[in-house]
Amino acid sequence: MLVGLQGDVLRYMQPGMLEDIIDGSLLVPMTNELLAMMAAMMMIPIFMVFLSIELPYKTNRWVNIIIAVFFIIIDGMGFIVLRPVYENILGIGYVIFCALIVWYAWTWPKQENQS
Repeated sequence: MLVGLQGDVLRYMQPGMLEDIIDGSLLVPMTNELLAMMAAMMMIPIFMVFLSIELPYKTNRWVNIIIAVFFIIIDGMGFIVLRPVYENILGIGYVIFCALIVWYAWTWPKQENQS
């Protein structure tokens, strides 16, 4: 989530980006639906912090794996399009962090008192 937020901050620092937002000449127009989808995507990692604490072992493990793979696919699609170098650097970091989540969740030792 923090990597995504950093990307957004840097994106607004690109020359001309704010002007493109204001005059509506973005490649993908900023609509309420797009903003709502972006907000929902940012809420997933926030909820995962809580769910990782509260979910039972088996459910927690699979939810972490599924959500991390989902974000690897979503961010991995960004490597197909031409984007600035800073976004690729952040994208690589994001994919690495999500891959680590998958690996840690996959290798979590089962606790004796957890189902």
